[in-house]
Amino acid sequence: MNVVVCVKQIPDPAVPGELDPQTHWLKREGKLILDDSDAYGVEMALQLVDAAGGGEVTLVSMAPNGETSGLRTALAMGAAKAILVSDDGLKGSDALTTAKVLAAAIKKVEGADLVLAATESSDGYTGTVPEQIAALLGLPSITFAKSIKVEDGTVKVERQTEAGYDEVESPTPALVSVTAGVVEPRYPSFKGIMAAKSKPVDTLTVGDLGIDGLDRGQEIVNVTPAEERQAGEIVEDEGDGHLKIVAFLEKQKVI
Repeated sequence: MNVVVCVKQIPDPAVPGELDPQTHWLKREGKLILDDSDAYGVEMALQLVDAAGGGEVTLVSMAPNGETSGLRTALAMGAAKAILVSDDGLKGSDALTTAKVLAAAIKKVEGADLVLAATESSDGYTGTVPEQIAALLGLPSITFAKSIKVEDGTVKVERQTEAGYDEVESPTPALVSVTAGVVEPRYPSFKGIMAAKSKPVDTLTVGDLGIDGLDRGQEIVNVTPAEERQAGEIVEDEGDGHLKIVAFLEKQKVI
């Protein structure tokens, strides 16, 4: 069984992010790390390959400056190889452009039975890229997966909902987005870290993917700091505090 996992490499959340003063884009210079939300997809893919008794996990990512630090972490977990798309022309890409690039990269992987992705990245939060990739590839899509099984060419998913979960089935190949926390991502072992250094990472440009007329699709014209939180109203209880609270809630049309 062969599984492709879309992974994003992001600036370390522990380091305060910076915006480019000219473009208002988030600076992605230097070392990037594996997005925590994608670690769940990598772990799920590794477990599916183990359950199938064979196959491999291929990573697909888009990042600037040929950065592979985050990919090496996923390779150290057990993925077999990776495809990285790195091109200066992709700086500032919106969700749809990202989806077009990742979809073209996924087409480079032969014999993929399943494509996994996080529900959303932890630095973008659009939540639209997996669905766009599925549409571009013409694949059935299942979202918010908390459990995945693949049997006889069919993927069976427990899809998380507010009320519990739905049981959904689809023929493979298919794209499934995985919610955070559904599995416990393994820590890369020392052996895995050393092995990851020699695992293949195929670095491609937009030209290598053969995409015509690619447009970043967005322009950030201005950035305004969020308003500071205002101090709340203090209710002094002089025996009628409950009445003041009720009056305040009525004013806010809560009750």
